[in-house]
Amino acid sequence: MDDPNNNNNDGTDDNDSDDDEDDNDKKLKEKQSYVQMVDDELISSKVIELLSPNLSETYITCPALLDRTLGIKLPFIVLIAKNLGKYFSFEIQVLDDKGETRRFRASNYQVATRVKPYITTMPMRLDPGWNQIVFNLADYVKRAYGTNYVETTRVTVHANCRLRRIYFTDRLYAEEELPAEFKLFLPVQRAT
Repeated sequence: MDDPNNNNNDGTDDNDSDDDEDDNDKKLKEKQSYVQMVDDELISSKVIELLSPNLSETYITCPALLDRTLGIKLPFIVLIAKNLGKYFSFEIQVLDDKGETRRFRASNYQVATRVKPYITTMPMRLDPGWNQIVFNLADYVKRAYGTNYVETTRVTVHANCRLRRIYFTDRLYAEEELPAEFKLFLPVQRAT
């Protein structure tokens, strides 16, 4: 029986062209997915750009090796990220005082917070352009699991965003207390 969607009128099977289309789609998708350093004109700085039609496939993670951990004990994490108007998420993996590994995933497509035994997912609202995203990890661990934060073991940032900096602190700092490279926008240099 002829397939009504088959435009091939010679009666032959055109699966070969489907394979070619699949290969072309894969190549196009790979070309659209990347992690690279780019110049951001708004902040006059080099940044990491992560872009992909499938955000779960394109990401950066630290440490790169799965058997390693960061071991960062500072309870605040700050991400300086640019909203590109596409789906975006990041995940922080921590260790609590019960020896449990917990993950916190924030995304701009999640609509409600969900707490499960080993992962908490939560919505994140981003302003257009550059954002300073601050997480009090000690507070999140306490509220979600009733345990105490010990350390951050891994950070993963998924497409789609531009990333200027990720850093940890012992407390929240006022903008004027931060070194220039940790500020959302670099100070403007004026010629005298």
